[in-house]
Amino acid sequence: MYYIYLVIATAAASFLQVSCWTMTGERQSIRIRSLYLEAVLKQDVSFFDVEMTTGEAISRMSADTVLVQDALGEKVGKYAQLLTTFVGCFIIGFVRGWMLALVMLACIPPNILSFAIMSRLRAQISARRQASYADAGNVVEQTIGAIRTVISFNGEKKAIALYNTLTKRAYKATVLEGIATGLGTGGIFSVFFCGYSLAFWYGAKLIINKGYTGGQVVNVVFAMLTGSMAIGTASPSISAIAEGQSAAYRLFEIMSKEPKIDITDTSGIVLDDIRGDVELNNVFFRYPARPEQLILNGLSLHVPSGTTMAIVGESGSGKSTIISLVERFYDPQAGDVLIDGINIKSMKLQWMRGMISLVSQELLLFMTSIKDNITYGKEDATLEEIKRAAELANATNFIEKLPNAYETMVGQNGAQLSGGQKQRIAIARAILKNPRVLLLDEATSALDVESERVVQEALNRIMVGITTLIVAHRLSTVRNADCIAVVHQGKVAERGVHDDLIKDPDGAYSDLIRLQQAHTEETPEMPYVASSRFKSTSLSLEQSIRDSPRNRRQHSSKSLGLSRSDDLFRHVASREEHLEIGDSEAPKEAPIGRLFNLSRPEAPILLLATIAATLHGLLFPSFSIMMSGGIRTFYYPADQLRKDSTFWALMCLLMAIISLVSIQLEFYLFGVAGGKLIERVRALSFQSIIHQEVAWFDDPSNSSGALGARLFIDALNIRRLVGDNLAVLVQCTVTLICGFGIAFASDWKLTLSIIGVIPFLGLQNYIQLRFLKGFGEDAKVMYEDASQGVAEAIGSIRTVASFGAEKRVITLYSQKCQASMKQGIRSGMVGGVGFSFSNLMLYLTYALCFYVGAQFVHDGKSTFQNVFRVYFALVFTAFGISQTSDMASDSTKGRESATSILAFIDRKPKIDSTSDEGIKLEKVDGTIEFNHVRFKYPSRPDVQIFSDFTLRIASGKRLLHLSERVEVASPQ
Repeated sequence: MYYIYLVIATAAASFLQVSCWTMTGERQSIRIRSLYLEAVLKQDVSFFDVEMTTGEAISRMSADTVLVQDALGEKVGKYAQLLTTFVGCFIIGFVRGWMLALVMLACIPPNILSFAIMSRLRAQISARRQASYADAGNVVEQTIGAIRTVISFNGEKKAIALYNTLTKRAYKATVLEGIATGLGTGGIFSVFFCGYSLAFWYGAKLIINKGYTGGQVVNVVFAMLTGSMAIGTASPSISAIAEGQSAAYRLFEIMSKEPKIDITDTSGIVLDDIRGDVELNNVFFRYPARPEQLILNGLSLHVPSGTTMAIVGESGSGKSTIISLVERFYDPQAGDVLIDGINIKSMKLQWMRGMISLVSQELLLFMTSIKDNITYGKEDATLEEIKRAAELANATNFIEKLPNAYETMVGQNGAQLSGGQKQRIAIARAILKNPRVLLLDEATSALDVESERVVQEALNRIMVGITTLIVAHRLSTVRNADCIAVVHQGKVAERGVHDDLIKDPDGAYSDLIRLQQAHTEETPEMPYVASSRFKSTSLSLEQSIRDSPRNRRQHSSKSLGLSRSDDLFRHVASREEHLEIGDSEAPKEAPIGRLFNLSRPEAPILLLATIAATLHGLLFPSFSIMMSGGIRTFYYPADQLRKDSTFWALMCLLMAIISLVSIQLEFYLFGVAGGKLIERVRALSFQSIIHQEVAWFDDPSNSSGALGARLFIDALNIRRLVGDNLAVLVQCTVTLICGFGIAFASDWKLTLSIIGVIPFLGLQNYIQLRFLKGFGEDAKVMYEDASQGVAEAIGSIRTVASFGAEKRVITLYSQKCQASMKQGIRSGMVGGVGFSFSNLMLYLTYALCFYVGAQFVHDGKSTFQNVFRVYFALVFTAFGISQTSDMASDSTKGRESATSILAFIDRKPKIDSTSDEGIKLEKVDGTIEFNHVRFKYPSRPDVQIFSDFTLRIASGKRLLHLSERVEVASPQ
């Protein structure tokens, strides 16, 4: 009955342990993610220039939080359980026989030393591996974020080579991790067997010389055995906690960092009203990423309230820098930036930015609807206010002709819209903010001549009474400004109105006009002509010709060496509208066999690793023979006791040597094979992804944020499945077969009586896996969805900061994570029920073994030694199988990840740049023809873009293709 009471208590405690710790891990992980996102978003722009690229920030968000969640979840509960078991067993051992327990305690310092060394090494190696993966993630962000640029310049091979170089570094770290884990785990098991060698030898001495009874020695040995086994099984938990600790250090390092310019700082001046008088007084400025280059050299500029100041100059003269300083993205090294005579450093930053609207030359739109993009200017805006802002920005016509009007999704980087359309939405967003100061940094740079004229008229209307700073290269757009300032080498070289400035033929402004006129003569700018010949039912040609915005960000990101824009890191913020493009659906079943085919080059290594795992699996069933024989020896006469105890002690020493060698080889060889597989899977996946047709990337699920997160998480899960879990599976299979073989050989009747409960365990494991699979798939999709929004926000940090959208982004992310957390909690509840039932059946099996065994011994059907041999065989078999307790969720995640990753590898692009098929011209003269072309974007099949489009561009000729703002014809 004692066993029955123990069974009930253990079942309840097991359920609470797994379910509660899983819930704790989920909640803590979500909280850390939200705090990390908040910490990143509050950093000033210089942080992303110098200390961390946006790609690295996104990679840590995806990668490190997964490791922290693993460390904070059930692994902590299991470690606490095993540590408690260890301490409790040693207390019992000391109470029952302190002399023997004290001698066996000598094995603890070597174990602790092995733990400490292994944990420290794993943490250091994990940090190195994560750094490599962060760099690789940065490559993914840059490449996929600018996929059109990469493809147009045939940059796929360069991106793949750089990505593969970084994953090779991660492979080396994985191999080192295998060596460290093998040494630590092998050392622990070796010390374990040495301890029992000492126990057999010294226990016999105590019985002969100190009057100990066999029962006392058995009691102490049992207690110490259970405690030592608990420490042995703590290795996976310790490894997970060490990796999580290393990842948490990197996260908390950012979370504890205080920015120089803090958007969350509530102190500072808040004016009742703001006139909008802007002044820069003797400003000196260098970008933190380029401290050797002086950008502004004592610049002074005054913009009276309600006036328009145009800032012109050569590229690199510091025009856009002035805009950044007024927005307080940076603080000058010397001098002051004043609004209404007050230094902006003393103002409340969030309030001050709320008074300023920025329309940048960087066309940054979030991957959500047109309506949501405009409401970043005013979150609680009504539809009428949104439409009014769109009308003022000359955006109403093209928006209302879209299929879903204001609810139309703009795509990643606004890829579903032309450059001009994106710019008009950005202007509408700024108008909706109703600012006191308006900053226009090349605001009309992406518009055609007619659209520029109309938008400029709209801007002129709204600029009345608003202080406006205009940065422009096209001087025709600033002729009517109240004042024009010419910036040269970081200073204001000249200022005045247009008519006065052109009177000085030797002035800086006149020089700029002559340079621009010379450029115009070289590349004539044809006037816009609206003709009936250009009428068609298709949307603007702008939708099919993507403007290439310039790369203006000045920071030290790791570049691919490819031409790319500043918005390389735009990602998904919403998956409300799933676009069905191509065959992007993953296969229903995970072909795990394919993973082994991919590991075929490492077949000899896997064979040796399997042999080592087999030896590992044989250790505990073999030890059951030694334990039963050794315990029986304690009841022999003194002479035979002395002889037999020495024999079993030597056998334990042999087991110690075998365990040290086999476990070290097992972890090292599986580390090599698993590391090579992940390196190969990553390379093939990225290679397949980067060669997909451009339309495939229009699907929100294939954004750079989603793909980057999937590449890391899926590869990590596959490594666990094929590396760590495969090793455990091999050794547990061997343990199971060998253990039952020994049990049947010892007493088949008793063994048959006991294994009747095993089908219930199998049924429970099957049901648990089915439940976990469903929950895991849902949680995976939800996590990717949340990650996409984070990637977009961090990538668009200037836009988020300018519009004070930090709280909105964090709220959106928290809402998405709540759904993922609920799925994780449900998974924990199912896992808790499964773990509880497993322990219930395990202890019932032990109770049945002792009860039936006692009856058999009483009836003369079995012997004491055979009953204990069956018991130890089943106990050690159960101990070996218990190491698979984490495999349920890991194998589920691994199968889902295998499905996802192989879907990437197997997908054949509809436009395959790697194909050798097709004609290769010996000479290309450059003539381009479109013959009766009909075209629709795959993401918008209900919108006809080209209808019977015919056009010929002769070799060596230049064509300027103009269109109406919304409609375009096919010139015949």
